[in-house]
Amino acid sequence: MTSIHDVARAAGVSPATVSRALRGMDRVSPQTRSKVLAAAQELSYVASPSATSLVSGKTSVVGVVVPFLNRWFFSSVLDGTEQLLRQHGYHLLLFNVGRGSARTLMLDQRLLWKRVDALLVLSADLEPEEVALLAALHVPLVAVDVDLPGWDRVGIDDRHAAELATEHLLDLGHRRIAYVGGNPEEDVHLATALDREAGVVAALSRRGLELDSACRVRGDWTVRGGRDAGERLLSLRQPPTAVVAASDEMAIGVLCAARERGRIVPRDLSVVGIDDHDLAFTHDLTTVAQPVHEQGRLAAQLLLDALAETGPHQRQVRNLPVELVVRGSTAPVCS
Repeated sequence: MTSIHDVARAAGVSPATVSRALRGMDRVSPQTRSKVLAAAQELSYVASPSATSLVSGKTSVVGVVVPFLNRWFFSSVLDGTEQLLRQHGYHLLLFNVGRGSARTLMLDQRLLWKRVDALLVLSADLEPEEVALLAALHVPLVAVDVDLPGWDRVGIDDRHAAELATEHLLDLGHRRIAYVGGNPEEDVHLATALDREAGVVAALSRRGLELDSACRVRGDWTVRGGRDAGERLLSLRQPPTAVVAASDEMAIGVLCAARERGRIVPRDLSVVGIDDHDLAFTHDLTTVAQPVHEQGRLAAQLLLDALAETGPHQRQVRNLPVELVVRGSTAPVCS
């Protein structure tokens, strides 16, 4: 394996000069730096990240606190984040915190101290001790879809998204509208579930309607959870004519339940989701689209901006727009 001494011999300089040149320090002339870089490239030399970080105090690593690695929303946000950060020489270090009663990993200072230059928190409610730990690290932090007071935030207006979905069904003449939401006892981020349910209730209230308790069912943000919720709704003596699901995956599950019971969508049941999941169009699902990939990219840009700052940081809060996408899963109510 090529060492820094090999590069020094090839360039005709000292190992210390090689180190300074590769770290971009200004005590090296342009001519010497060019010789060092050429020698390093010819010998395929890569400086040790740990050694470089000890000298510079920087790791070129962004820590990501994430509740799930296998869910579409989180993987899409991470894709947008990673693409931009990689262009600027940063890598991601993932911390999976789990959820609900299965949440066993408490963020530990030993996992983070001097290992990351910045942090990204994705839609996860943290314990007060964890929030205090993050504050003590004194590194830039951006939260996506969760509000951590004092830190930058990127997300959408979840209540408005649910209102758009519900108003679309109301405009089609539906009055018995059900809602498939999250489970407060298991959700990794309670505010999303509460805000989307509040949006449904608010839209109904403006038309003089209420959300029937029997039409308020819980899922777990998955297709299977949506299917189970759809089964419960379609088993009611007075089943709904339309359903708002808090996510497209649960909406797809409701579509599965309707198909299994011989219900024709949208003749017998209209269904709206929220997200515009990659598979939404394959199910002809009407949905409220949110720019998930762009949220990740914007979060990465806010981190880069904060890392480049030399003065006091001014908190940034960015709410991205949502849009109703009408497809074939909704239609006027049958009289």
